[in-house]
Amino acid sequence: MRIRRIPVSTLLPLLASSTRPLLHRCCLSAPVANHIRVPHKCLSTDGHASQPVIGHDSVEVLGHSYPRDDFTNVTPKILKNVGRNLHNQSHHPLWLIKERIKAHFYSSYIGRWGNPLFSVHDNLSPVVTVEQNFDSLLIPSDHPSRKRGDNYYLNRKTMLRAHTSAHQSELVRSGLDAFLLAGDVYRRDEIDTSHYPVFHQMEGVRLFSNHELFSNVQNGEELSLFERGGRRTPHKQEAHTLEAVKLVEFNLKQTLTKLVTHLFGEDLEVRWVDCYFPFTHPSFEMEVRFQGDWMEVLGCGVMEQELLNSAGAGNKAGWAFGLGLERLAMVLYGIPDIRLFWSQDERFLKQFRVQNIGQPVCFQALSKYPPLHNDISFWLPESKESEDGQENFTENDFYDLVRSIGGDLVEKVTLVDDFTHPKTGRRSQCYRIIYRHMERTLTQQEVRLVHEQIERSAEAELGVKGRY
Repeated sequence: MRIRRIPVSTLLPLLASSTRPLLHRCCLSAPVANHIRVPHKCLSTDGHASQPVIGHDSVEVLGHSYPRDDFTNVTPKILKNVGRNLHNQSHHPLWLIKERIKAHFYSSYIGRWGNPLFSVHDNLSPVVTVEQNFDSLLIPSDHPSRKRGDNYYLNRKTMLRAHTSAHQSELVRSGLDAFLLAGDVYRRDEIDTSHYPVFHQMEGVRLFSNHELFSNVQNGEELSLFERGGRRTPHKQEAHTLEAVKLVEFNLKQTLTKLVTHLFGEDLEVRWVDCYFPFTHPSFEMEVRFQGDWMEVLGCGVMEQELLNSAGAGNKAGWAFGLGLERLAMVLYGIPDIRLFWSQDERFLKQFRVQNIGQPVCFQALSKYPPLHNDISFWLPESKESEDGQENFTENDFYDLVRSIGGDLVEKVTLVDDFTHPKTGRRSQCYRIIYRHMERTLTQQEVRLVHEQIERSAEAELGVKGRY
């Protein structure tokens, strides 16, 4: 049958008539849709598990042992946070944000049998394969995001997930068409009040069959998700018809605009910025105007059809989005320092014990204790790369070492000088470390003990030569 072409401009009003108007303003918590069970390999992080251990030959995490190799770079400090699951701790601010998003999707999108359309999965193990984290999302083998310096590897084949998207393919393969996914993710990163090596993401996926996407469109039975011989443009993938992409994109933007309006309030301006992700095309970042400034809230896009084909859903097209829970919580609740999310200080936690998850919370700052500054300078080891292209020293190596020793006493680390000797070519760096305890005043004497340990460990573990 020949597919009849209908101008895209005539489709959008028809689709919108079955939903609310688009507003331009600023595997356990729910039954799985259609009674489809998630495969057993989606390991849960519920229940008691033994403490993580880094041995000479293996790393034990969540009751499983993984052999060590030359790629192993996970630290005891990081493993200590595996299984904390802040997003599942009742009345934690991250839990509040997750529950508000979940409640919104539950109430706004109902399946044909009266049950929530979106299932929610918030206890999948953060230990994933490299294939799950990168290959399943079409991330090229030479993509910089795979670098050992940016991720926490248990070994060459296993890692702590860098994004919750690592589970997209397996959930789609299990038969799910609409789901939300929340969890802790791990990345080696800089140190300041808005970056932490463990943070939490939430994302959503929605797939459409031909009938679902075009059922509300006049003569929709004559339209198709796919076309043969198509070409990739900035607006569509080669496999998709333009009509299908525009409807999927419209549904995505409408869904997310309703979500942020629910979170931030009705008087909200929204704008969309074109961007690039390996696993979606076209791709967008959503920005909202908040307190006079444009703020990025999330990334999203039309899922790459190759990803769906490989997951056994080649007869469907869909969208995906992902957002950071800490980022939303810091803005909505006025939390000034990301380290606070890990605090067990009752003065912090009690502020979020509200009777209603939608109740506004304005964080009342704890006493601001004075900071202490200490600098560290060193010559870098001779610049070279290993056989697999990994650098022998990166800034993230130093940040990770500082975190491992100083922990949450360290508020910020800043590179204040980067010098190359004009004759020898040797390179030196100077970092300023700001120490500040969240609950008491630090003394220079106790900070100096930590700082001296960082100096010694930097020389022993990173191969630098101190200039102090």
